[in-house]
Amino acid sequence: MIFTTIRSPLYRASIFNALGAVTASPTISRYPARSASQLLRAMSSASSPTQKPLQSASALDKPLYGDEVPISEKEEIMSDVYCKVADRYDAVTDVISLWMNKPWKQRFVRQIQARPGDKMLDVAGGTCEVAKRYLQYQDTVNHDQTSSVHVVDFNKNMLLVGQRRLADSSWIRDGRITFAQGNAEDLCDVPDSSVDIYCISAGMHNLPHPEKALSEAYRVLRPGGKFACLEYGHTEGMIIGAVSCWYWDKAVPYLGQVLANDRASYERLARSVRTFPSQKQFAQAIRNAGFHLPGKGYELYQWGMMVAYIGIKKV
Repeated sequence: MIFTTIRSPLYRASIFNALGAVTASPTISRYPARSASQLLRAMSSASSPTQKPLQSASALDKPLYGDEVPISEKEEIMSDVYCKVADRYDAVTDVISLWMNKPWKQRFVRQIQARPGDKMLDVAGGTCEVAKRYLQYQDTVNHDQTSSVHVVDFNKNMLLVGQRRLADSSWIRDGRITFAQGNAEDLCDVPDSSVDIYCISAGMHNLPHPEKALSEAYRVLRPGGKFACLEYGHTEGMIIGAVSCWYWDKAVPYLGQVLANDRASYERLARSVRTFPSQKQFAQAIRNAGFHLPGKGYELYQWGMMVAYIGIKKV
């Protein structure tokens, strides 16, 4: 049975050999409500990787989704969204991205430039689109059979999709890919300095406290390890920016209704993307967490529809 790595009430999985057993948190942490401006202040105030993130805040300025959903409940709400869309998530995402989703991820994996034997932690990686391409890269480019990837996602439905997708692969049989349910803001079961690559693709915008996830990424990476984040961006240029805003606000919910019969979930996904900090702000937050980002700190895909951030944990 391929789903034996996920069990209720504690969703357990064995992480790659060097890390030992991993048990994902059975509950989702809840944090004080914060406005978008407070989120940016918290992300910019982390002057060192050891500084504690903001723990308290004033009353919520306005609902995150415009429908009386407080920011403190963002992760729980987004988990419910992904429960509803898990089976159709990749197919709908392909359409919403104008069929650029897979090429973007392929480009992103090549940009990481993984080394033979690298151990990747793929956070928010439930359907395994990045994990699959990472192992393909290792097999075909590096001719390496020792590398591995541990996939963590807060939504078990997304993990089950990924497990089903790779059930017949040699990667499963050889133990090169493992799964666990867990929280990006509290990777309590992943030891310090234990992975070579921390990867998160289209996941940061779902988190109520991205600075907590950045702190966790810094903690679990070995010195010299790579932080790799692929995230929706804010398109640059007046005309393209206006088209992008219209697309997220109007077209994406409509496509969600047509393709998945779920307009509300895709309205929330779109709003989650639109309220995420700009690439310049997020690049600075990554630096504040302790990572070295070369140059301006990011690379735009298609005028900023997606943005790749590749950082290094300083030795």
